[in-house]
Amino acid sequence: MGILNINDDSFSGDGRLDPDWALARAAELVAEGADIVDVGGESARTNRAAISEDEEWSRIRPFLEGFEACVSQGRPRDADQMFPPLLSVNTWRPPIAAKAIAAGCDILNDMGALPDARNASLCAAAGTAILIMHSRGEPKIAQTHMRYDDVIAELETFFTEKIALANRAGVAADQIILDPGIDFAKQAADNLRIYRDLCRLHRFGRPILLPVSRKSVIGHVLGINNPTERDAGTVACVVAGSLRGAALFRVHNVSAAWQTLRTLEVVTP
Repeated sequence: MGILNINDDSFSGDGRLDPDWALARAAELVAEGADIVDVGGESARTNRAAISEDEEWSRIRPFLEGFEACVSQGRPRDADQMFPPLLSVNTWRPPIAAKAIAAGCDILNDMGALPDARNASLCAAAGTAILIMHSRGEPKIAQTHMRYDDVIAELETFFTEKIALANRAGVAADQIILDPGIDFAKQAADNLRIYRDLCRLHRFGRPILLPVSRKSVIGHVLGINNPTERDAGTVACVVAGSLRGAALFRVHNVSAAWQTLRTLEVVTP
């Protein structure tokens, strides 16, 4: 899953408020091997004020309208790449989710941790996949105070509750993807524990996405403050996640992740 930020305050400085650039960048991500392009108009950073619904939609609408035509002009990097690629929209607001689903997105990446059934109901009605991310509290508000006796047990309880919520709203089991929410409402030790014990989440029988790219936990381990310098650490996290059964990886540097996974396939039994 290649990350595409149509904003000017991404934590890694990789976004732009330019729909033409965004479409060109999407084509690049696909050429590098992305199976999914995940687009968002609002940074998840909690030291930035939330933007309005109108502003969020004005940022991503031109991209959604041009995505299919733009990426269909290319060709798959190899026989295993999903092509044409899927489109994921990263948002937490139900009105934006409704418009994105109507525009044809394949996956709703709910960065709000599914606090109620609204986004799930939208996905159920349209047959859209939903990515349920673990977090605590409201989006755009820092949750750095959160502490867990056992973060994996916390994830198990959370996903049990949210999967049940989604099912009650009409979402089928095969529409659900799980995201443990690296760096969201967690301490560095919690994030590291998730990598080590990821296998416990396979009990749900759903694909696990790891948002590994340039995360602050990598900076914590390596002492690197600049997120753009954390790609080697990101590759290590891709390897760790793959060996523990993660199915999807949300990354900025798609080429590095693609090369890592392809190599890993032939050097491990």
